[in-house]
Amino acid sequence: MTGLTLSSADLDPRRRRILFRCWHRGIREMDLVFGQFADNELPGLAEAELDELERIMAEEDNDLVKWILGTQPVPEHLRTPLFMRLAAYQPDFEQVAEKLGITR
Repeated sequence: MTGLTLSSADLDPRRRRILFRCWHRGIREMDLVFGQFADNELPGLAEAELDELERIMAEEDNDLVKWILGTQPVPEHLRTPLFMRLAAYQPDFEQVAEKLGITR
């Protein structure tokens, strides 16, 4: 599995699984947020951050969309620096369109 910019070839098995799960969330908006976050940050995350990312990923996608878009308040257990960094992440939609061959 390869993200848009990050190849899983040089990742350990745990990071490979996380990269795949980030790009296959079930809701396309979450694929883009989590996938690009993973492409850019996954290799540098510490083990404790990977644990936390997996806990975040266990949440329902419909809830995550609302929390990340700010339409519902983030629950206390997710008010962490990693979640806030993920929620503030702005995917590069131009890059996605280019990789997918979509022109405007």
